[in-house]
Amino acid sequence: MRSRWIVNLILLALIAGIVSFLYLRPAKPVEEKKSQQTIAVSNLKIGGFSHVSIEFPARAGVEFEKIDGYWHIVKPFKARADQMAVQRILAIVAAESNDKFPATDLTRYGLDQPKIKVKLDNEEFLFGTYNPVSSDQYLAYKDAVYLVSSSYSDFASVQVEEAIDKNLLKPTEKVAGFDFSRLEQWESVRLNVDIKDGKWTTSVPDAKLTQNDMNEWFETYWKNVDIKSVEPYTPDRRATYASFEVKLQDGSKVHFDRIQEAPEVILGRPDEGMMYHLPADFGFTLLNPPVTTNSK
Repeated sequence: MRSRWIVNLILLALIAGIVSFLYLRPAKPVEEKKSQQTIAVSNLKIGGFSHVSIEFPARAGVEFEKIDGYWHIVKPFKARADQMAVQRILAIVAAESNDKFPATDLTRYGLDQPKIKVKLDNEEFLFGTYNPVSSDQYLAYKDAVYLVSSSYSDFASVQVEEAIDKNLLKPTEKVAGFDFSRLEQWESVRLNVDIKDGKWTTSVPDAKLTQNDMNEWFETYWKNVDIKSVEPYTPDRRATYASFEVKLQDGSKVHFDRIQEAPEVILGRPDEGMMYHLPADFGFTLLNPPVTTNSK
């Protein structure tokens, strides 16, 4: 029994010694990992351009132009552009690289026949082949070649239809009301809804609406419209479509054709030559504000 106590005391003393050693020994300095210094591809500013052109070796090029402060597609057709899609293309001016080479052997980097050529005003960027180790892409700008993320060429390679603005209205078009009287579900009451002094009103005398419901409908279905896709639209003058109009604060109106109801809703905007595809349930609610009349 006594020998067991002696063993326990020895073990306790050993543990205490180890703890004291670990606590009292001087701490080793922590080595800081030096990050590799990155190289800016350019000192250009994203907001300093008014024209963007993108050339591809095997398909039609795309051109954007800034008009009244907003980007528009000008080739291969004219349309409002998705502002963020253009900003992502412009982001190449802020690219950084860990590697920089002299632009003396473009063939080595696949830049003698670039995969994509992006021109921002008079500044030209060429995209070449991919580095087999890092999967980054060789980019030529001025007298140098850089290795950059392949995401920059992905942004520039966007299909032009994907770069169309997916909003029914221009950013400058402020809604003052809607004329749904030429849609069959509202023909009998000639429904109009308008915003007057910040409140929703209706043209139908016995109609019932609540401000909360109308505000929620407008915010959900008009300010955050769910567009599946957009494409150019040439109106068929021989066809007759149900239609509606959006009233604007400046007194003008925007006309829309309701081309199809199912299996998806398709709306055409003749003045801009654009066709919008919406999910059927979303499109239905878009054209049916929460207004109750005796006929509904």
